[in-house]
Formats: sequence, structure tokens, C-alpha cells
Amino acid sequence: WQSQQNPDSLRFKYNFIADVVEKIAPAVVHIELYRKMIFSKREVAVASGSGFVVSEDGLIVTNAHVVANKHRVKVELKSGATFDAKIKDVDEKADIALIKIDTPQMKLPVLLLGRSADLRPGEFVVAIGSPFSLQNTVTTGIVSTTQRGGKELGLRNSDMDYIQTDAIINYGNSGGPLVNLDGEVIGINTLKVTAGISFAIPSDKIRQFLAESHDRQSKGKTHQKKKYIGVRMMSLTPALAKELKERQSDFPDVTSGAYVIEVISRTPAETAGLQESDVIISINNERITSASDVSAAIKRDETLRTVVRRGNEDVILTIIPEEIEP
Repeated sequence: WQSQQNPDSLRFKYNFIADVVEKIAPAVVHIELYRKMIFSKREVAVASGSGFVVSEDGLIVTNAHVVANKHRVKVELKSGATFDAKIKDVDEKADIALIKIDTPQMKLPVLLLGRSADLRPGEFVVAIGSPFSLQNTVTTGIVSTTQRGGKELGLRNSDMDYIQTDAIINYGNSGGPLVNLDGEVIGINTLKVTAGISFAIPSDKIRQFLAESHDRQSKGKTHQKKKYIGVRMMSLTPALAKELKERQSDFPDVTSGAYVIEVISRTPAETAGLQESDVIISINNERITSASDVSAAIKRDETLRTVVRRGNEDVILTIIPEEIEP
């Protein structure tokens, strides 16, 4: 303890990661989803993730997939206090959700959004989450590249731009903040594709989502009913396919499509038999070259006759999208 207080000690001088964590941890929350059992009135926790507070009156940002499927959402603060949360807005495509807790007696600690456009490759980042109650996990790394996905495909306005980092992102810290050394949020921890490759949704996209959401709420228009299939995916580009092939020898021989990172349990995608690591290559006889193509098909069609490349074979699945209750 003395060494920490001594300004000349190395621990005191160089533990900048611990300093960042101390600063941001109070605003990171643990999120649990509960579902009523069919035969009894009992509720069971079916999934959990992390989120972070963006307004003193209880607005919290997380991943859309953390709160998917109409469950009851509970939020636990670092203090141990728990609250029921209302889902205010969801953007399935960008995988961002806004939820709200009511804390009339408390001003909550908040995190500020940094500018992800200013990020430099090689910059230190810290991913933090709250996978279990009253506990934070911290991983750290650098920014590997600041734009992945849409820009590589030449899509100017793609909704699939991610920050790539080697900080480990896992189920527990998914939905939590990825921050720079000033403690500003520069992304939402979203997914780990494979060892050493994780992705975060850039803070500039979060800012845009919050602004649009605020506009909708103030005009009294909350989000329209949206359809979902319950899958997390990203656009497969030749560069990403090459990277994945180097790390996974059984990676399918395709260079475009939508790469399935996770199938969420008890969703239409799971019911249809979609699996992790499948590559969606066509839906209703139309070629799929990006995750956006899949999102468009979900919006447009009642039934999705889906061809996926699994290992070396093509598998045909029928997926029926469901509506998300606002």
C-alpha cells in the first residue's frame, strides 16, 4: 500500500490502466434477462451482459443482442442496487440498444462518448464489463484497425464499420464500453471472432443512434416493430476470410457472404438450425455479399429460404423472422 502512495514508486507512476478502470467502473452495469417458465410462475435468468450509463437519470447503452427477445431486463449497478429496465430503443442492424432505469433519488455516474473517428491504430484501449454481479472484468489491448467491413467493400455508408482490437471481448464484457486512456467510450464491446481479433461498435455510431432515438422519442414515435432472426453476423470480405482461414483450417472456401458469429438461443435462427461459423451465401435465391443484405431480407420477406456454406457443403435452411415487441 505504501508503494502505491509513494509518487516515486513505479506502481504509482505507471499503472495507467488501473487508473482508467477506477475512473470508469462506477458507470459500468451488469444486465440480466429473465424469462418466465411456462409451467411455473418462476422466472429464471437466461442471459447476461454488460452496459454503461450515458445519462444521470438512468439511460444505459448496451448491445441489441444482449436484450433481444422480449425478456424482462434487470440492471445491477456497481453498488449492488438492482432495477427493472425498460427497453427504450433498439437498432438490430447496428446492434445497439438503449434501456432506462428509474433512479429518482440518485444521480448516476456517466461515461462520456469520445470520437472514434480520431482513433489511431496502435492506441491503447481498455475493455470493461460486468459479467457477474458486483464484479468487473478488465481486458486491455490496442486498436488494430479503425475501420473494418463496409469501407473494405467500397460501401460508403455501410452500417458494418467496426473498430478491430486485440483486447479480449467475451460474453461477459459484451455490451460494455471500450475506452481510451482518457476514460472516454470509443466503442461498445461486441464480439470476438477468433483469438486476437475482436470488434467494437464505434462511438460515433452510438452518438448517431442516441441523437436519432432522442428525435423519435420527442416526436412521440418510438421504434416501429422490427423483425429479427436472432443472429450476430458480420460481412465477410476477402481480407477477413483470409485472416480467418489462417486461424481456422476448416474455414469454408468462400470470400463473401455474411459470417455468423453467434446464434442466440430460443430465436428463429436457432429453431431453423443456423450454426455459429456458417456463412450465409443466399436468401430466397438472391446472393448475399454482406450482413446488410441479410438485414434487408429480414425486413422484406416473411420466409427466408437460406443457403449457408458449412465447412465444405451447402445447407438449406428455412428461417421465419419474428417481430420484436417494442
